[in-house]
Amino acid sequence: MLKELSDHAKKLREELLEFMHEYVYPSEKVVEEYLENAEDRWTIPPIIEELKKKAKSKGLWNLFYPDNYYGKGLTNYEYAFLCEIMGRSLIAPEIFNCNAPDTGNMEVLIKYGTEEQKRKWLDPLLNGEIRSIFSMTEPEVASSDATNIQTSIVRDGDEYVINGKKWWSTGALDPRAKIAIVMGKTDPTAEKHKQHSMILVPLDTPGVEVKRPLKVFGYDHAPQGHAEIHYNNVRVPVSNLLLGEGRGFEIAQGRLGPGRIHHCMRAIGAAERALELLIKRAENREAFGSKLVEKDTVRQMIAECRIEIDQARLLTLNAAHKIDEEGSKAARKEIAMIKVVAPRVSINVINRAIEVHGGGGVSQDFPLAEHLANARTLRIVDGPDQVHLRDIAKLEIREQL
Repeated sequence: MLKELSDHAKKLREELLEFMHEYVYPSEKVVEEYLENAEDRWTIPPIIEELKKKAKSKGLWNLFYPDNYYGKGLTNYEYAFLCEIMGRSLIAPEIFNCNAPDTGNMEVLIKYGTEEQKRKWLDPLLNGEIRSIFSMTEPEVASSDATNIQTSIVRDGDEYVINGKKWWSTGALDPRAKIAIVMGKTDPTAEKHKQHSMILVPLDTPGVEVKRPLKVFGYDHAPQGHAEIHYNNVRVPVSNLLLGEGRGFEIAQGRLGPGRIHHCMRAIGAAERALELLIKRAENREAFGSKLVEKDTVRQMIAECRIEIDQARLLTLNAAHKIDEEGSKAARKEIAMIKVVAPRVSINVINRAIEVHGGGGVSQDFPLAEHLANARTLRIVDGPDQVHLRDIAKLEIREQL
């Protein structure tokens, strides 16, 4: 049985739905046209900043964090319903200051940052004044096993010196990006999961070199983008270290649990929108003597979509509830399960919607193709399916033996 939402969460949900229909969906084409015509694609469409101000004025801001000091006091379970709505549009999460990787980075700073780190970086992130990046994945190792990460973080007096190559640092091309959380090795001789640390690196530090943007199935995801970054003898104060040496994996686990809920609910939101578009298209198109919506094959598609979406949503809400009740560590299996299921379902539903749209489905005239690329990428983000399947099996066997 689904847990009843609080009146506070219900009110925010209704306000969010209204905001999406009134402002966000109509702005998608405005953003697209701005970027198509801009001399520099790595500039921010004015409509985004306008909508951020409007969302903040309406109290639809920092919804992701579960206390009233930093966020809106929503549980992970309650926020999941809102996150799904935001996932219906690729421009929406930023408008409400609920976009990755900023949410995860803000959570890291809230949980593990010093007061000085919070003052310098968390406050402007919470206000939506700057953006941040998370530099973890590396091009020269299999980063699905994060113990492979080789970037070095070496202490030299009152500074750490950072050397390494990172890629898929989301948001690094955004002109508002000011700070990176970098994961690397501080002690290669320590126990396997105590070798790595995380450190704050301002992006204007000498030696930080943004090498190139990386595309996702041809999409550059401007104006945020994804970058390959080289850290060449980058020096930052010792005070920029997060939590302590050798505690990188501890921070990563604290960061990734709720973040995976967010990714999954956004994927479900994308699937819901795809199903809506599928039905609308099927109702408005005729082929071989009748509307597409009257065809048995299309109706079967619609039924399969509804079954899969609801299954994925229930699994994700169950994981969110368990995090609220018992913490991310206790919900490890449930989190892994949804990380496999939600992207698969999103891909299935979007694929069916593309099929019904025909040539339009793979074009820029509808949001389906970009949502599909996003959903497929999610099967790699925060760990590939194979890693999560391994963990699910291991935990299931442990419970039964």
